Amino acid sequence: MDIHDACDFIILKMQEAGENLSNLKLQKLLYYTQAWHLAFEKKPLFDTGFQAWIHGPVSKEIFERFKAEKSLYSEIEMDDIRADFDINSLLEEDKTHISNVLDVYAQFSGIQLEEMTHNEMPWINARKGVDATVRCENEISNDDMMRFYSARMQ
Repeated sequence: MDIHDACDFIILKMQEAGENLSNLKLQKLLYYTQAWHLAFEKKPLFDTGFQAWIHGPVSKEIFERFKAEKSLYSEIEMDDIRADFDINSLLEEDKTHISNVLDVYAQFSGIQLEEMTHNEMPWINARKGVDATVRCENEISNDDMMRFYSARMQ
C-alpha cells in the first residue's frame, strides 16, 4: 500500500465521521496504522518509515506533501485528498486494518497522540542521546515498533 493512499483513506474516514483532523493527528494516526500492522502482520503496511521528530513520529513523505499549505496544527480536510485517489483500489483487509486503528485512536487529539508516542519505546529509542527540544530525523525502527506493539497485545 502506498502511504498516500493510507493518508487519503484516513482523511476520508475522519471527515465521514465528523472528526477533527490536524496535520499532527494525521501523522500520528499513520504511525499507529503502521505500528499495529507490524504487530499483527509482522510486516509494514507501507514502505515509508517514520522519523522521531520533536512532536513525535512523522512521515517525511507526508510532511512534504502538506508543508506548503499546512502547519503542524492546520486542519486537514476533504479538499486535501488527492484528486486521483481511488478508494476502490485499496484492499479490503487494509481498509479494515486502518478503520480498526481509527476506532481506537481517532478519539484522541493530535497533542494527546503526541504525548502517547513520547512515552513509547520506539520513539524513545530513536531519540536516544537527543535532547527533547532538538530537531531529530532519526528513523524509528520497524523492529522496535513490531516488538513494542506486539508485546502490548499480550
